[in-house]
Amino acid sequence: MGHWPKPAEGSWTQHYPELGTGSISFDDCVSAEFYELERDAIFRRAWLNVGRAEQLPKAGSYFTKNIEIANASVIIVRDRDGTVRAFHNVCRHRGNRLVWDDFPREETQGFCRQFVCKYHGWRYGLDGTLAFIQQEDQFFDVDKDANGLAPVHCEVWNGFVFVNLDREPRQSLREFLGPMITALDDYPFGTLSEQYDFAAHNNSNWKLFADAFQEYYHVPSLHPQQIPPAVRRPNMTVECAHFQLDGPHRVVSTAGARRWTLPPEAMYPIERATRSGLVGPWETPDLGPLPAGLNPGGVEPWGISNFQIFPNVEILIYGGWYLVYRYWPTSPGTHRFEGTLAFHPARNVRERVEHEVAAVVFKEFALQDAGMLGGTQAALETGVVAEFPLSDQELLVRHFHTVVREWVEQYRRETATVTA
Repeated sequence: MGHWPKPAEGSWTQHYPELGTGSISFDDCVSAEFYELERDAIFRRAWLNVGRAEQLPKAGSYFTKNIEIANASVIIVRDRDGTVRAFHNVCRHRGNRLVWDDFPREETQGFCRQFVCKYHGWRYGLDGTLAFIQQEDQFFDVDKDANGLAPVHCEVWNGFVFVNLDREPRQSLREFLGPMITALDDYPFGTLSEQYDFAAHNNSNWKLFADAFQEYYHVPSLHPQQIPPAVRRPNMTVECAHFQLDGPHRVVSTAGARRWTLPPEAMYPIERATRSGLVGPWETPDLGPLPAGLNPGGVEPWGISNFQIFPNVEILIYGGWYLVYRYWPTSPGTHRFEGTLAFHPARNVRERVEHEVAAVVFKEFALQDAGMLGGTQAALETGVVAEFPLSDQELLVRHFHTVVREWVEQYRRETATVTA
């Protein structure tokens, strides 16, 4: 799907006639059958972002990632040559989970020279090769070369580590991301290494939380604190300035005056005191020229661009800092939400306070969204209403659910052909 600039009159939706304008169903958020299809159709086929290269600062650094919907635990490690690799977290001897600390179903991270199974002491190199078998002479012609760790396809784009659980990915990572996302090639994500991580179990389908960040129609109602009382108006609306689609991916940009240019009555006291808040620190270090792809609609004054990479990761860029959201399904009606704020390393106490305030405020607003979505899930599960109207400002919601259904239908057709 391409991109058209919005005319002086008209709508964004009219430029994507294949999406239609009718009401849509959200049964893809409550159906147990559909959830099971998403396992193979999406999460075992798509490229999935599991972390950042900063989590692997040197050879031997590793972390594990549990992808529950795909019934997978993956080890991501930087080997001795500096290559980032991924393996299934399974010992080749008796199937023990290879890397874990106190609880085998929990994620972990650390540093090692090799991976050692806790059960029988088999050892594996950082490149996954089987290096040592305890009492090897007791076994019957074990081929070490054929019994290394099971590899997982792994590629890195601009420091973002992606894995693909398919036997043979249909596209390279770069092909999958496409030109709209790779237009951020020159954004200096790697220099923003001071990070704040949050995770929470949410009582809603994974797609519902993603929907919350694809439109700002909900902001005046759900987040009235975002608009200080002194400048709040009856029936106030927030309208996004630019929408764009590229294959399965989406971007939305908003306009926004920088906070320090606003009158005092348009700010909360904490913002004035700390020079920070929901949109982050008022001033951030100069990152140099930013890529044109960061603001593809040429919005002025530009505020935020939210790049939504299918299926379950979003990168929100505020210029000098950025946010990452990930949504990991755990059941038809639940998911694990992860949020990361990334800043340039603080150079003094004031900058550290600015970052801490931004992180606290982010958590508050994310909790407001999360709390609302439990009610959405509960109502959808009643099945009382079958279809729901969407506005022009909810174009990305319409596109997202359309793409999810397309991936599932494509999988159905392919598996039906194989079994016919």
